[in-house]
Amino acid sequence: MRRFGAGLGTTGPAPDQELWGNPVAYSVYVLVVLVLAYVLAFIDRQILTLLAVPMKADLGLSDLQLSLLQGLSFALFLAIGGLPIGRLVDRRRRTAVLAAGVAAWSLFTAACGLARTFPALFLARVGVGFGEAAMVPSAYSLIGDLFHGRRLGLAIGLYNMGPYVGAGLALILGGLVLHHLPPDVVLPVLGSLRGWQVVFLLLGPVGLLMALWVASVREPGRTGAGAHTAPNWAEVRAYYRAHGVNALLVNLAGTFAAMALYSLGAWLPHLLARIHHMKPLDIGQGMGWRLMVFGAGGALLAGILGDFLRRRGWAQGRLMVMITGATTSCLLLYPALYAPDGGSALMWLGPLIGCMTLAIGSSPPALQEITPNRLRGFQHAVAALIATLLGLGAGPSVVALVTDTVLRDESRLDLSLLLTLPAMLGACILLALIACRRYAASLAAMASTSEAVPAAGLSLSGASGRATT
Repeated sequence: MRRFGAGLGTTGPAPDQELWGNPVAYSVYVLVVLVLAYVLAFIDRQILTLLAVPMKADLGLSDLQLSLLQGLSFALFLAIGGLPIGRLVDRRRRTAVLAAGVAAWSLFTAACGLARTFPALFLARVGVGFGEAAMVPSAYSLIGDLFHGRRLGLAIGLYNMGPYVGAGLALILGGLVLHHLPPDVVLPVLGSLRGWQVVFLLLGPVGLLMALWVASVREPGRTGAGAHTAPNWAEVRAYYRAHGVNALLVNLAGTFAAMALYSLGAWLPHLLARIHHMKPLDIGQGMGWRLMVFGAGGALLAGILGDFLRRRGWAQGRLMVMITGATTSCLLLYPALYAPDGGSALMWLGPLIGCMTLAIGSSPPALQEITPNRLRGFQHAVAALIATLLGLGAGPSVVALVTDTVLRDESRLDLSLLLTLPAMLGACILLALIACRRYAASLAAMASTSEAVPAAGLSLSGASGRATT
């Protein structure tokens, strides 16, 4: 059985170095492409939330069917399909896998615009989840080879801005497009379509162009021990026997923070409408901008602070950032949920989202640092599986369960959120504290097998075998 760490794999000069002259510049260019692809993924994912009202009216959907389209249909293949796709990322050209995923989810997004029945729309949403399952494992694996050491957290933080920018743009731009489109639009070949169908169709070609852009990115060389041979299942099991508990603790800590944010995002619009009587357009604009600014800012700050603490010698620095973000979020919940009016609630919402994403954004780089290169695709697919099933699948339902069965009063949604969200954030804090006791040992083990990232520097591994600062 091959042991992780049996030699450091290096690669020779790549054509990218000749094209750009500066491997650092090309690393940044690739990161920009990955961030924009992630933004588009969340636009395609979240746009359905904004279009739910006209879709429900036109297709005669029930609340249950609508919830299935927003949750289960998308999460189904995103969760289950992520594991084999993660293995594929560890074995094949990652940029090709990602480009195929972008093309797939874009085609299925356009197919949502052609659907005229619930089953057709459900299958199209499953297809969107299938394509997006390639996004996270491919991107994190690429980033791990492009950015090393003190820049790793910053790079992952920049990448993790994508979901919040994408979700915010889906609320803001989607609403504007839908507002200016007539109720019925006649297109050549396709005939008469409703406005919400046209929004889906417009996103399809944008995604296909993005897929071509991703496909044009040159594959960086893999770094680390045995980087050019994919691990077999015996090696995977050996890694998880040694470091699986640590990886699971970091995964679950980030997942419970994500569960809190998913739940807040799912139910806050209802709270603003029921209690503060805000209009849907005002809710979308108010939440959209705050997701973009504070959500993206928190994700970026998580990487910057984690890098800073790691440079200062704190092995558990990223976990401490996670704990700080989750703790501060707990303190901000009450003023946000019990604000006297909608404007005040939105004012508190910004910092609350920022602190939640500070906790969520600390998990991926912490996980990356204790994962061998050849296993990163699979590792982040496992993380996506846990986050999707618990965060997206269970989080909002837990709030609904408390509202319906414990409080038995939908007007007490504020109390339901105040009871459930601190429990989720408390679980994040507890798991991160437990992980702190073991995390340094995993970092040391990675370093002893030449699997750890360099202590400092930024490199494009395909351009040289050395870290370039």
